[in-house]
Amino acid sequence: MSTAPSTQIHLVSRPEGWPTPENFQTVRVTLPELAPGQVRVANAFVSVDPYMRGRMNEGRSYVAPYALGATITGGAVGRVIESAADGVDVGAVVLHQHGWSDVVQDDAATFQVIPELPGVPLSLRLHILGMTGLTAYVGLTRIASLQPGETVFVSGAAGAVGSAVGQLARLLGASRVIGSAGSAAKVALLHEKYGFDAAFNYHDGEVRELLAQAAPDGIDVYFDNVGGDHLTAALDAFNDGGRAALCGAISTYNADGPVPGPDNMSNIVTRGLTLRGFTLGNHLDLAGEFQQRMAGWFSEGRIAYDETIVDGIDNTVEAFLAMMRGANVGKMLVRVG
Repeated sequence: MSTAPSTQIHLVSRPEGWPTPENFQTVRVTLPELAPGQVRVANAFVSVDPYMRGRMNEGRSYVAPYALGATITGGAVGRVIESAADGVDVGAVVLHQHGWSDVVQDDAATFQVIPELPGVPLSLRLHILGMTGLTAYVGLTRIASLQPGETVFVSGAAGAVGSAVGQLARLLGASRVIGSAGSAAKVALLHEKYGFDAAFNYHDGEVRELLAQAAPDGIDVYFDNVGGDHLTAALDAFNDGGRAALCGAISTYNADGPVPGPDNMSNIVTRGLTLRGFTLGNHLDLAGEFQQRMAGWFSEGRIAYDETIVDGIDNTVEAFLAMMRGANVGKMLVRVG
């Protein structure tokens, strides 16, 4: 066994409003020799995700905020390069939550050994075949109880979760799928690659009006990644008995003060609506069901995906900030090596 260098990205100050590069620091450390039961992993890809912005704030949430002066944790996939743990061999592919670093080591129990699928990039384990796809599945099935023949609206539809939601909604029987995105190119992608029936650029006008035009017969399910004016528009567009799966609110993440809520909350009462927020950690019991169904859809060629990849662990902060500005199509990832 030996020591090893590791490059890690730390949070060094809490952002006020939009994060800046000054909130982060790249740190080079030397990892000690492995203790019994530990493994050392060279990451292939690390994930940058909108929820990470919330964890940079101090205060109550569904998970503890990031500690200052510590590595930003989150999803990553890599290979074991040294092992002092029985049953975890060198070369094994693993998923973990140790986050933004090129090399990481810890107890073997903190890594999940996964099979390497021939012809399938490892990066897909961090999105459509992993937690991203599972988030879409949970939101549509358990949270919103999507029924065949219903109309689904997805905000942030060209992102990793949104593009998964649109496809899974169709596979689960939705009759009409509508999405919003932030550019004409992304709207075209929703139509041409992801099979959305209607889509609009939310910069083209009031979201309320744009959604009313795209869904003249109303919506039954809303999968919310954006919040703000998109949630307000959905509350207007809901048919009686509509359901919303509230997954994210990226429009509010960088606000530096209180954010006003929708002005049409009374529709929840008069139309008998259900709005339910969720985080994936409370629904991991659906992972096996999702993996079985997704494996079939993927092998049949019924799943599309996009990745926006930034190279180099030193560029992780740049990738995160670009993702927060909407510069990605599909999943934003950092390719480490």
